[in-house]
Amino acid sequence: MDAEIVGDTLLLPARVASPAASSRALVDQHTVLRPGEDIPTADGNTAGPAYTERDLYISDDTARALDDVDAQSGPRRTALRGFEQWCAEHGRVARPCTTATFTEYGRHLMRKQLKVSTIKNYMSLIRTSMPPGQQPDHSLYLRLLRDYRTGNKRAVRKKQAFPITLPYLVAMMEKAEEDGRPIGWRDAALFALAYRFLGRSSEGVDLEIEDLTVLDDRVVVWLAKDKTHQDEEQTVILHDRPDLQLVPRLRRWLEHLASQGITTGPVFRHLHKNGTVATTFRTEIATVRGDHLRTQTINARVKHWFKAAGLVTDGRPVSSQGLRAGGATDLAAADATDEEIQEAGRWKKGSPIPRTVYVRPAQAAKTDPFAKVPLHPRIY
Repeated sequence: MDAEIVGDTLLLPARVASPAASSRALVDQHTVLRPGEDIPTADGNTAGPAYTERDLYISDDTARALDDVDAQSGPRRTALRGFEQWCAEHGRVARPCTTATFTEYGRHLMRKQLKVSTIKNYMSLIRTSMPPGQQPDHSLYLRLLRDYRTGNKRAVRKKQAFPITLPYLVAMMEKAEEDGRPIGWRDAALFALAYRFLGRSSEGVDLEIEDLTVLDDRVVVWLAKDKTHQDEEQTVILHDRPDLQLVPRLRRWLEHLASQGITTGPVFRHLHKNGTVATTFRTEIATVRGDHLRTQTINARVKHWFKAAGLVTDGRPVSSQGLRAGGATDLAAADATDEEIQEAGRWKKGSPIPRTVYVRPAQAAKTDPFAKVPLHPRIY
């Protein structure tokens, strides 16, 4: 009897209509083939469900939609690109990869002295990108990672972004508006919204004009989803402040868009040097973001205006995350509770971040136990 032993996690052989009678297809009900892909086969005959091409292939339209979904995930794309390149250099199969390959690549990332959080993120993205039922076992890699964490203290250190609190923010916005150029109007409106919205960079640049209702004293934002609320839409009310000037800054930018016939679509867009909106940006750089501003651009603009305003940090890096951190830091310094900061920033209920990252440092900055120690009389 011609037979082979297979495990539950391996592809089971199944009969597929094929001109070669001596070939058998190595597929099961989870196999998905894109148009043009060959059905994986092996020599010999075996019994099993008689799958046909109709059972295995997805349409061109579905394949394009899946490609678009994959392309929109920057971290996933970065993780997979590095893994595939490494596999090619070492003569290993990237998809689906073996447990040995997966473990060895994890060790490769550790040799590069990457942070534990970065390694965990990359390895998780790689593992979940494998076909259903063919994910590698990650127990060996996790054992190595635990040892790596213990022996490399710097690898677990998280360097927080410098919080762009209100004094820094106002200086940046005023500098951006100084020469009256549209790019300065856009950046000032973006910074004011990001600070008050307490949003992640991607949430701000993903907003559409239709998502905003600008009133005289507030901005109402309709948010289809965020990192914490994937299946829950939200209506967020952003009350304006005299020092923030969110409403006038946002109105000025929207009026600039309207003057060029743009009243729908992305709120924050790329501009040409003369101030016109780069509506052809999609074809110029071939990005899946289309007319939406890229998160990398926000980082660059934050760094630019921070430096232009003559501001300096305490050593922590300046990035767009600093706008979210700045709003949360100001709330904590004003004695906002964990729950208030959590709700304002839409963190997951019970998240430790508001307390550990913002509230505790703010409380610590207000008190100095050594203040109770009398001053030395020889000095004062």
